[in-house]
Amino acid sequence: MVSPALCQDNEAIRSKKVNQTPSPETTNRLPKEKSPYLLQHAHNPVDWYPWGEEAFAKARAENKPVFLSIGYSTCHWCHVMAHESFENPATAKIMNDNYVCIKVDREERPDVDKVYMTFVQATTGGGGWPMSVWLTPDLKPFLGGTYFPPTDRYGRPGFPTVLERIAEAWKNDREKVIAQGNEMVAALREYTKASPADGATVLDRKTLRAGYDQIARGYDGELGGFGGAPKFPRPVTVNFLMRLYAMGGEQHALDMSLLTLRKMAEGGMHDHLGGGFHRYSVDKFWHIPHFEKMLYDQAQLASAYLDAFQITRDPLYEGVARDILDYVRRDMTDAQGGFYSAEDADSLFEHGKPEHGEGAFYVWPKAEIDAALGAGDAEIFDRFYGVEAEGNAPEGSDPQNEFTGKNTLIQRVSLAEAAKFFKKSEVDIAASLEGSRKMLFEIRNKRPRPHLDDKIITAWNGLMISAFARAAQVLGDPAYLDAAERAAAFVQAHLVKEGALIRSYRQGAGDVAGFADDYAFLIQGLLDLYEASAQHAWLAWAIDLQQRQDALFADKEHGGYFSTTDNDPHILIRMKEDYDGAEPSPNSVSALNLLRLSEMTGDAAMHEHAQKVIGAFSNQLQRMPIAMPQMLVALIFDLARPKQIVIAGKPDASDTRALLGELHAHFVPGKILLFADGGEGQKFLATKNEFLETVAPVDGKAAAYVCENFTCKLPVTDVAALRKLLTDK
Repeated sequence: MVSPALCQDNEAIRSKKVNQTPSPETTNRLPKEKSPYLLQHAHNPVDWYPWGEEAFAKARAENKPVFLSIGYSTCHWCHVMAHESFENPATAKIMNDNYVCIKVDREERPDVDKVYMTFVQATTGGGGWPMSVWLTPDLKPFLGGTYFPPTDRYGRPGFPTVLERIAEAWKNDREKVIAQGNEMVAALREYTKASPADGATVLDRKTLRAGYDQIARGYDGELGGFGGAPKFPRPVTVNFLMRLYAMGGEQHALDMSLLTLRKMAEGGMHDHLGGGFHRYSVDKFWHIPHFEKMLYDQAQLASAYLDAFQITRDPLYEGVARDILDYVRRDMTDAQGGFYSAEDADSLFEHGKPEHGEGAFYVWPKAEIDAALGAGDAEIFDRFYGVEAEGNAPEGSDPQNEFTGKNTLIQRVSLAEAAKFFKKSEVDIAASLEGSRKMLFEIRNKRPRPHLDDKIITAWNGLMISAFARAAQVLGDPAYLDAAERAAAFVQAHLVKEGALIRSYRQGAGDVAGFADDYAFLIQGLLDLYEASAQHAWLAWAIDLQQRQDALFADKEHGGYFSTTDNDPHILIRMKEDYDGAEPSPNSVSALNLLRLSEMTGDAAMHEHAQKVIGAFSNQLQRMPIAMPQMLVALIFDLARPKQIVIAGKPDASDTRALLGELHAHFVPGKILLFADGGEGQKFLATKNEFLETVAPVDGKAAAYVCENFTCKLPVTDVAALRKLLTDK
């Protein structure tokens, strides 16, 4: 993905194809790397180094500036700049003669990415990938940007021009450049310095209301979503709105969430044939997407649709959640159970030919659809999904006519409207559409597939474990529980070294230690997995990981968590994430994890720690709560009165399953679920909280204890009584 500004700036060259290809004999220092992104550049004529001491030592020894290029393997504009510039021998010579060139996968090294992205955003007003940054030999940035075209055009200098100007400045005015780098780092440190919470600041329901008001002002009441084009899903916003609704009945918060989720599901950003969602929509209609698919989007969106289904019981939301999860199981899951990172936006148009383009795998000429389906079914399909002979890209979304004559499927009418138009039953229309989707899916699978980034990232696997675990509860599907458990077992077997997490795996574990988001997102996944499986080992591991996260990343002075440890001298600044964007901040997730763990274990210190994490961001939450909706979710949990629900009974017994089925039918975001199974799991919990020693079935029947602060109402053994306890306000 690139930033919205970068997408807009470069729309004019979106469809440019570069035929130049690097010589397969050309190699640099990347072929031994595991990152798919770095391997894509292993045969560039640029003498790329991976991030590490070898490159740093060369820069110091030769007193050369560093050119740092950061991207990821499924990034469209990274491909464009690679083809235009990094595969060009003349441009590569300028780079090799004047710079030490370092290539970084931002998914492998988010610590490096965040430092220099902060610099680029602060100095240019925007950011995105590919990110291009020039550094002094001691890694201090002095100039940065994103994509640079191969020649001077559109009022912007071409990449070779920039390279030569910087090389000249380094040769003739080096001390000034170095001084600028020192000033930049000093400014960055000041900019990112921890801001202690004001003791007078109070975070309460007014803070939640302010966040709601800010979100509501940007709401698109016709098409859903927040703001104009390009539109991003940002599930953290929906998480907050639905929990605000559950807390106090704010109906408009729910309405905004449901319309947004429905319009996204109908839109072209949703893959109607293969399942899952693309990264974002370039237009306001959710129609033409940036076609890459990211694991973190699938995980968060699946959870959001599950929440919507729990609230409404509308099968639309269940269907979309299953569609996402089944796509991930089919196309994004390693044979050993881990989840892959992403699928590319670009792919070849035809097997055996070099021409490629964004969305080539997904878009359709009308003639191809009509020939495959036959007249009757094609007519229904074309009307339902907006298929047109000249292509269906809305005005302004395809300025270079890249999608002329091609269709991105988008639901244009409802099932009822289609049935009325064709004078058929809804059942018949649904059957026709289902058959057509299956047929076109099989045809599409014969096309050249987009590149798969098969890195397995610990943090993103944690998010996906959460989604599958919650699906196992809400939908009662054991296949989803199996997927969650297999992924957790994979991480435990392959991404843990001496009890600490490793960032990523590809053909073996990487050598980069886990970051705060790896811990936070995995702990969240393990808590959800415990509640789905009743296996206390997952909870025990989550508690252990929380202790390690505290030791490695906690800011003991001001609260919250740094993203990195203080063990790497080459990371200039320890960043502390305070923005819930495409991925939630590890601070927001950690605050909720600590609150949940406190309720599960009765550990008051964890509750105090959670409040300190939230308080560390109180200034941001007061000024701009819209920036941290997932932290507002944690605040809701803390302000509300969480329910501990203890199920006493054998997990596989029918009466236990009946109580759990009733519990999971309700949207109770403040619930804590514990299991008193009479065995090792209950003994483990009792070591944390003595109350749980006494919980037991009633008259031989599984019982549910609904408690607040471990003070419980009388246990109930039948579903209707539990329903009353859950729904009474």
